[in-house]
Amino acid sequence: MLNIVLFGPPGAGKGTQSDLIVEKFKLIHISTGDLLRAEISKQTNLGKQAQDIINKGLLMPDSIMIDMIQNKITEHIGCKGFIFDGFPRTTVQAEALDSLLRQNNMEISTMISLEVDTPIIVERILKRGAISGRSDDKNETIILQRISEYNHKTAPVKEFYKKCNKLTEIQGVGTIQEIFSKIEKVCSTFV
Repeated sequence: MLNIVLFGPPGAGKGTQSDLIVEKFKLIHISTGDLLRAEISKQTNLGKQAQDIINKGLLMPDSIMIDMIQNKITEHIGCKGFIFDGFPRTTVQAEALDSLLRQNNMEISTMISLEVDTPIIVERILKRGAISGRSDDKNETIILQRISEYNHKTAPVKEFYKKCNKLTEIQGVGTIQEIFSKIEKVCSTFV
């Protein structure tokens, strides 16, 4: 079974690469944003709790996110594996994910961290903003703030997986196919 945490700053190419990984290795893509929207639209108990929290402008508690991930894993027992996108964002979440996977006789195979220098990230996001029209992707100040938030709050998760000997750093610069070839090589060692 192949279970991957795909990691990197905004604009590193996680979305593009996760689509290729899912297609190649037939993994179940777990995106916390998608999970939240699905639970809310189905009006499940978790979805109702999440909507209430969102309506109050509060951050989603780890316990709700873990319960949603547990539901998704349970739905797909027997699959070839999972790719976690946007989770974990903190070391507490990483520890909770490891515990959840152990309860299901699974573990993270590797964290693939896409490494891209800040000037390249800014350039990529500005280009994406010109195409998508997203206002937060058109403002360099906001982009730099998002990168700063990532560096201070989310990047420590990388150290967690490094200490577990599960960190794989890949240069996220080059063509989409060149980057994917590096990822494919790493993933192939686990299947």
